[in-house]
Amino acid sequence: MAEKFDLQTIRHSASHVLAHAVKRLFPEAKLAIGPAIEDGFYYDFDHEPFSREDLDALEKEMKKIIKEGLKIERFELPREEALKLMEDANEPYKVELINDLPKDAVISFYKQGDFVDLCAGPHVDRTSRIKAYKLISSSGAYWRGDEHNKMLSRIYGTSFETKEELDVYLKDLEDRKNRDHNKLGREMKLFTTVDVIGQGLPLIMPKGEIMIREMQRWIEDEEERRGYMRTKTPLMAKSDLYVISDHWEHYKDGMFVLGDEEKDKEIFALRPMTCPFQYYVYKADQKSYRDLPCRYGETSTLFRKEESGEMHGLTRVRQFTISEGHLIIRPDQTEDEFKGCVDLMKYCLTTLGVEEDVTYRLSLSDPDDMSKYIGDRESWLKVEQIMRDMLDHLGIEYVEGVGEAAFYGPKLDVQAKNVYGKEDTMITIQLDMFLAERFDMSYVDKDGEKKRPYIIHRTSMGCYERTLAWLIEKYAGMFPTWLCPEQVRVLPISEKYADYAYEVEKELKANRIRCSVDNRPEKIGYKIRERRLEKVPYQIVVGAKEEEENTISVNSRYKGDEGSMALSDFIKSIRAEIDSKEIRKVEVDFSKKNK
Repeated sequence: MAEKFDLQTIRHSASHVLAHAVKRLFPEAKLAIGPAIEDGFYYDFDHEPFSREDLDALEKEMKKIIKEGLKIERFELPREEALKLMEDANEPYKVELINDLPKDAVISFYKQGDFVDLCAGPHVDRTSRIKAYKLISSSGAYWRGDEHNKMLSRIYGTSFETKEELDVYLKDLEDRKNRDHNKLGREMKLFTTVDVIGQGLPLIMPKGEIMIREMQRWIEDEEERRGYMRTKTPLMAKSDLYVISDHWEHYKDGMFVLGDEEKDKEIFALRPMTCPFQYYVYKADQKSYRDLPCRYGETSTLFRKEESGEMHGLTRVRQFTISEGHLIIRPDQTEDEFKGCVDLMKYCLTTLGVEEDVTYRLSLSDPDDMSKYIGDRESWLKVEQIMRDMLDHLGIEYVEGVGEAAFYGPKLDVQAKNVYGKEDTMITIQLDMFLAERFDMSYVDKDGEKKRPYIIHRTSMGCYERTLAWLIEKYAGMFPTWLCPEQVRVLPISEKYADYAYEVEKELKANRIRCSVDNRPEKIGYKIRERRLEKVPYQIVVGAKEEEENTISVNSRYKGDEGSMALSDFIKSIRAEIDSKEIRKVEVDFSKKNK
């Protein structure tokens, strides 16, 4: 019976076959590393970027190497011999890796034909064991993930035990590409980016602005219903403020600083958070225990100096807007107020239809490096246990992330993955026992003594830009009707019925329904296909019959042809759908995208 190898071993071996093919076709390329990863493998090369044509040629060369059925053999060498082997082969990255190994490390290599690579293994026994593979893409990657190192060329690929499994994966990958917000969001004209404006500074276009505006109004109204008071605070402040909060000490490298610290009397910085601004709203007058909880909410524009290599569409940006809030509370109110924040968070997730797509992480301090945080270890242990107890009481399943806490407190992070499996933090709720002392915040308790409040930092939905990216990928652009930039398109059969079409549009707009009339001199079939491509959920067609009977003919993405009906009935139905923020499921078939 043939030996059975696990999928990760097959993929690791496929990465070596790729490296072998690269050395055959591009012998000047230098080898870096080539591990198996969750859904495939990659290999980094010191070489100019690889084109799609290069990847196709490499796939053909891999096929030859696999067909040759080369035996894959492991051998070990003493450090000096290992270094000489890689130096003679002119592989500087392998030399660096060997030099970084512990003195007592076993240094192993794998050989297949005339190709030798430094590797710990394991591998399959012959290249012919690799049955189904595909090179997916090529991109830049810094050596060892450090932006100060040289940019290498990374080739991503995948491998499966059978062609059928590979075909399923490739179909899923194509679906992911079509859902990718960075592609689809631009195609739908929701946002764009411009080099002369800068990385991480997206331009939200009119359609995208409508969606963000709808979410913002909804969130602000909901927060006010739950007892939040709105604030509006500056986009920048003197460095003095950030010194008090300790952001200057712990977060300065992530801030946009305005001015020269050595020359200017006053240094300002764009705000990376709203916390200290709202603290001074609280401190404007002395609060009593009866005034607490004091809940502040603000739609805040923030600025963070992300590294250039981290920028991506709407998920990693340097300027963003967030539904930020701070609750100043008495210690005895902690669990009730935390529960209220969780309830608001879950309401937002449920309304957007993404509650099943998230996981929860309790982000804790790093006990081995408490210099990153304010407060002592004993205080941190106390507040972290309070967080655990509250989450357990609420029945929230979570994992713990050591070292993921903010410098001023542990937090509950709501995590979601993008279409490619990368995890982002969408919503955060933090418990802070430290900053009230820093800002001399107090309330007068029942006994007449001044006490320090606790603070809960929270977002109800998080960053609007990142949430928009999430929704684009979740719904593949087929958003719930209440969020759609355009909810109805009216199509007259011909110019003769344009006046009636505009009457219909006027009545729809009077009922706060976003709509337009397509009166271009194009065939009706072309207009219908275009409406579908632009993902407008409802279409109204009007002609002689509709005008004569004072009706409309409705077609939707949900039911297709819904037939003829009175305009008033349609308005009543769609308004109920919009007002309830109903989510109506629709299947997305990308195979029909360009038909």
